[in-house]
Amino acid sequence: MSEPQQRELLNLSNQQLADLVESLAQAPYRLRQLLDGLYRQRWHRLDQFSTLPASFRQQLIAAEFSVGQPVIEKQFTSADGTVRYLFAFADGQSVETVWMPDGDGGEAGDGSETGDEELAGLANTRNSKLETRNFLDLSSRTRPVPRVRAPVLGANLGPPRNVFEGPAFTGNRQLTTGNFSQRATVCVSSQVGCAVECAFCMTALLGLHRNLTAGEIVGQVLAVLNDQQVEIERDRINLVFMGQGEPFLNYDNFMQAVRLLVTEVGIPASRMTVSTSGIVPRIADFGAEEVRPKLAVSLNAPSESLRTEVMPITKKWTIEKLLAALRDFPLRNRERLTFEYVLLGGVNDGVTHARELVELIRGLRAKVNLIALNPGPEIPFSMPEPAGVLAFQSVLTAAGIPAFVRRPRGRDIYAACGQLKHTTELVHLK
Repeated sequence: MSEPQQRELLNLSNQQLADLVESLAQAPYRLRQLLDGLYRQRWHRLDQFSTLPASFRQQLIAAEFSVGQPVIEKQFTSADGTVRYLFAFADGQSVETVWMPDGDGGEAGDGSETGDEELAGLANTRNSKLETRNFLDLSSRTRPVPRVRAPVLGANLGPPRNVFEGPAFTGNRQLTTGNFSQRATVCVSSQVGCAVECAFCMTALLGLHRNLTAGEIVGQVLAVLNDQQVEIERDRINLVFMGQGEPFLNYDNFMQAVRLLVTEVGIPASRMTVSTSGIVPRIADFGAEEVRPKLAVSLNAPSESLRTEVMPITKKWTIEKLLAALRDFPLRNRERLTFEYVLLGGVNDGVTHARELVELIRGLRAKVNLIALNPGPEIPFSMPEPAGVLAFQSVLTAAGIPAFVRRPRGRDIYAACGQLKHTTELVHLK
């Protein structure tokens, strides 16, 4: 941890904060007030900590401590309401975090409360393949997106259905569900850049600069919640650790962030999902955690040779080793693993590939999220044909595997899955 990070309160563990309180000759109960201000009130300046005596605040300021929430360097807002944040840290590094009002349907069918809510939404929608094709069409990213819920396709619900019905977007607080005034998903980064080198991902082009601390991971969430005026007790917020970086290559900091988000911020682990490219040793460690998010695995190919081509990490941890670790993974009651499968036009999106995938994951309590490639500069792949996406999904559902097409959020601002690369010039792709 660098010197500036050591002076940021969010980068200190609870024990380190307790030691700090003691070293400044403050009463022990000041620790709880300090934690409340950092995580529940989400104050970003020390002069806002009104529950602390002025003398204590002055001590902290004199010792050059700061809160340590990241600074919004830039932000971009999509036609569909998605917001992409570029956050700057004290050492000059930056990461991206994404706010998705009403989520992206990625948790449907995973056995969680959130997944049940999304399934219920699917069950109440109508079938329209024309709208599905429009949703999958690349040209949709160059024109305004209809301000309605975009389609999510589900399994075990009869023919593929779309979600195009519901309240129109009228800003970030558009949806009322029960006692909640808004539902949203925050996509969080765990590293500055990424070392995994997936061939279809723009983040891979950055390379890896460094790991984020637990405080920097939590700080992204706090800063987004502040900007969106979220109230944890009222609003339904989900977290997906699917931004920049491979969380399991920054495992200790990632898990410490999860524990802080649960115990101090108040977001249940059941409303969190982490995606890994398949860091096999950490999958076993993750399964042994007392408190953990749900697990998603970025698979993207049904064979060793093809997966190695698009995900070089397969050379280190083969599909055989990955599947063995997943078969041993201790799923909770009703929980399903999620396999993420990015469909690359003419590469891994054929019916034959779908049949191979069925055989590969047969017997696992799992669902599959199909993701039509979100293209970008320097990515040597094309989007799949809409009819091919539906055909691929149909093979899986016919085999009894729940399969869903994850709707892209924020393609027009480079905020969708695989597009996070600090892009500031928003050029349209052809």
